[in-house]
Amino acid sequence: MGNAIEAADLTKYYKTFLAVDHTSFEVKEGEIFGFLGPNGAGKTTTIKMLTGQTKPTSGTLVVAGKDVIKHSVEAKQSMGVVPENSNIYDEMSAWDNLIFASQLYRVPREKAQNKAKELLELFGLYERRKEKASVFSKGLKRRLTIAAALVHTPSILFLDEPTSGLDIQTSRMIRNL
Repeated sequence: MGNAIEAADLTKYYKTFLAVDHTSFEVKEGEIFGFLGPNGAGKTTTIKMLTGQTKPTSGTLVVAGKDVIKHSVEAKQSMGVVPENSNIYDEMSAWDNLIFASQLYRVPREKAQNKAKELLELFGLYERRKEKASVFSKGLKRRLTIAAALVHTPSILFLDEPTSGLDIQTSRMIRNL
């Protein structure tokens, strides 16, 4: 098995503040990898660099065989991202959020509809698919955010605080998934 992620000498400064200090690691395909550390340790900043949301000051990043800095669009197509804060649209229904997310990744319409149905059922949201996300609890919004990250069937999934604010049953379901 090859590497899904390769980070070498990854460094990030915000002006004079050192947020990530020459970090290097590899994640094998199929491996579950997590960052643990106190608040302010650079975990979210590292995820943002890995997912192309912010550029490193120095170092190299390869995700799914693609250089994230030089070929960010190609690298992002293989990623699903669940940010710390929800990235779903409150004014859209659960169904429309998933269809919209699938369009961003150019998933063909029929495949997108099938995948949206599958994910909404998996996350216990299918019966509420027509409701606007604005009426969902934090836990339901978190489920929808994760479903949106999976709608294009990514080979790599980045989760930043995926179970934050969730009840124990939903946390367990997400860990099992």
